[in-house]
Amino acid sequence: MSFNLLRLSALSTLIALAYGSVSIPACAQSVSTTSPGGTDVQNTADASGAAAALPTISVSSERLDRARNGILVETGSSAYHIGPKDIQALPQGENTPFNDLLLQAPGVAQDSYGQLHVRGDHANLQYRLNGILLPESISGFGQTLDTRFVDSVNLLTGALPAQYGYRTAGIVDIHTKTAGLTPGGDIGVVMGSNNTRQVNGQANGVVNGISYYVTGSLDANNLGIENPTGASSALHDRTTQSKAFGYFSYLINPDTRLSLILGNTNSHFQIPNTAGQTPSFNVAGANVASENLNETQDEITRYGILSLQGVIGEDIDYQVAAFSRYTGVKFQPDTLGDLMYTGVSTKVARAGLANGLQADGSYRLNDRHTLRSGFSYTRETLTNSDQSLTLPADANGNQSSDTPIAISDGSRKITTEVGVYLQDEWKITDALTLNYGARFDELNAYVTGSQLSPRIGVVYQLNERTTLHAGYARYFTPPTSELIPASTINNFANTTGASPTSGNDAVQPERSNTYDLGVSHKLTNQLTLGVDGYYKQITNLLDEGQFGSALLYTPFNYSQGKIYGVELTLNYRKDDLAAYFNLARATALGKNISSSQYNFGQDELDYIANHWVHLDHDQAITVSAGASYVYHDTTYSGSVVSGSGLRSGFANTDHLPYYTSVNLSVAHEFRDSPIGHATVRLSAINVLDAVYEIRDGSGIGVGAPQYGQRRGVYLAVTKHF
Repeated sequence: MSFNLLRLSALSTLIALAYGSVSIPACAQSVSTTSPGGTDVQNTADASGAAAALPTISVSSERLDRARNGILVETGSSAYHIGPKDIQALPQGENTPFNDLLLQAPGVAQDSYGQLHVRGDHANLQYRLNGILLPESISGFGQTLDTRFVDSVNLLTGALPAQYGYRTAGIVDIHTKTAGLTPGGDIGVVMGSNNTRQVNGQANGVVNGISYYVTGSLDANNLGIENPTGASSALHDRTTQSKAFGYFSYLINPDTRLSLILGNTNSHFQIPNTAGQTPSFNVAGANVASENLNETQDEITRYGILSLQGVIGEDIDYQVAAFSRYTGVKFQPDTLGDLMYTGVSTKVARAGLANGLQADGSYRLNDRHTLRSGFSYTRETLTNSDQSLTLPADANGNQSSDTPIAISDGSRKITTEVGVYLQDEWKITDALTLNYGARFDELNAYVTGSQLSPRIGVVYQLNERTTLHAGYARYFTPPTSELIPASTINNFANTTGASPTSGNDAVQPERSNTYDLGVSHKLTNQLTLGVDGYYKQITNLLDEGQFGSALLYTPFNYSQGKIYGVELTLNYRKDDLAAYFNLARATALGKNISSSQYNFGQDELDYIANHWVHLDHDQAITVSAGASYVYHDTTYSGSVVSGSGLRSGFANTDHLPYYTSVNLSVAHEFRDSPIGHATVRLSAINVLDAVYEIRDGSGIGVGAPQYGQRRGVYLAVTKHF
């Protein structure tokens, strides 16, 4: 036990720093799911016994893992699996940002500020930790989740079963690391381009019958947000980020397990500058060069999940969980500089505290039928505070005084979301499985709404090599909570901060019908081919845009929408060689902006009212590929991300040029080095130093330009113990 405590002590300082280093005011293709690596254990040794006494490994934990996975179902949906070997084979390994990990899946397009778009949707992703829903954070740049604590991840898309509601473009189902069969851990450092400095660590073991896995990291670099220019380095772009995560479990008895997950992320960002810009407004006594602006943004997310999971007899599996999440964002403007260049300077503080319950269960009625049912309830308290300075303007919108005026606004709202579902998995034959059911969702927020959503999915094993799947799903998607009250718009009348138009209809829930059809075929024992097509018909299509100086997102609706596409996947694995290739073709269209119209010019509103327009995040072609080869203790790997470019221009009528980013790495595991067991990894990101734009500053709801990262070289050293 003393050795376990020693490992915990080695990480305690790191994790403590991760929880408190930034202060913010409170304001892989597969169709099957694998269980997490690592096993919970029961310690039957006497606490006063020798430190060398080993805990007795219980097979109960493996049974409970299988039971938990059995509660979930994927029938009829498209599933892409990324396992622990796939993560290690990436050029940056476990240091890969989590969003970059998801970019390896088919149909996932990258955007600025760490945003991801799956199958033509704007965000709309649902994250789950060991099957438990994690309420989303306020939109920002930071990544709440850390690849280091991920054992495996499944991305579910298409026609989802009834247990999945609300955010349905993709279900990011994360299986976290747990305590291993033997105690261990590591501590590492990363150094490289953009003045990158990172220290990280992780450990697992058992103390007094409690299995644990903990990890933490501290990171600082000079490329926190995408560069607004194509230069190798950015002006005023420093970031410091800290993350901490812990998984703790206790086997109450062979059939029951109590688990606790704790997570924390703190991030501080400087907003990058562009030199040589010309001021648009005159401010008394102000003369700030654009390269010297000092805007910052702080973000924080904290979450906890307490779950009770078990089995009753041979036929009933269940999991009940209580969860809590706090998220906060604070944008600090350059008071005078923002006034000079944009005509408004706004200090923004947003926060949300969500608490909820989730329960899921399955009952094997007989050999042919398995019933699954559950519910979820989330209550969130939202606060929004804006402290603005702007300049007086005449009736034509021209500045009429150089003396700023102050405008304050704030709001508080309590929202609730409730969902229940029931479904039946029917094994009609050994080759044919049908999953059918429905869920009911009710929303009470800035708007109210409800919907009964039928779901049906079928999987047919044509032969040993070929599997067909098809599905239909009706979806109900509530808008995000970042809504600006109408009073804000009225307060800015006759100022340089006035909105382009005055319309402000309430943002409505999105309602859609999704159809999915796919096939998976084993060309050989090593090579698998997959093809999947989908079509989504939408009413009140939800999108988000970045409006104003604060780099936060605001939702709005198109009255109609349609999204369709096709995906091709290839996966090869033989001995020490693995490779994958994903190609996606997608189209995402909307018509007639029907809410939050004040963010748009009248010319755009008029055009979009009568034309189908591409959504700003619509990327026609998306490609991801990678390969790895292990030779003795050395791993050579590479990955490619390519795309036809996001939309740009007036009403998204154009798109940015094609881009390709190539990443390479070599990693060697030293079994016996001067520091003991260690791994050294050398990675090159965008090794060809391609200069490409992610955004050019034009398009519907698009802010400043952003460029992809230029070439970066990183050295990571990890000491294992």
